[in-house]
Amino acid sequence: MNADIEAARARQRAKAYEELTDIASRLQLLVRLENGADPHVGSALHAVRFAVTMLWPTTPDSPPPGYSHDSEYLHHLAGHWREAALEIGEFAVERPALRLVGDTKPPA
Repeated sequence: MNADIEAARARQRAKAYEELTDIASRLQLLVRLENGADPHVGSALHAVRFAVTMLWPTTPDSPPPGYSHDSEYLHHLAGHWREAALEIGEFAVERPALRLVGDTKPPA
C-alpha cells in the first residue's frame, strides 16, 4: 500500500511540474508579445518559475527547468510580489482623477 501511495505522489509531482513548466512557457510568450510591459505577467512568470524550481528536486525523472533562483534574486522577486499584492509601485491601480466642484447652482 505504501508503494502505491508513493507512486501516486511521484506521478502527481511530475504532473504538477510539467503543468507549471507549460504555464511558465505561456507566460514567457506573453512577456515577449507585450515587450515585457505588463508587470503583472512578469511577476506571474517569476512566481511560476520559482514554483518549478522548488518542485524540481522532488521530481527526479524530470528535466531541469533551465532557470534557477538564487537567494538574492528571491529577495528581489519577493519585493515585486509584495508590490503586486498591495497594488503599489509598478502595480498601482490607476485611480480616477479628483476634480474640484464649485457652486452646484446653475448660473442665473
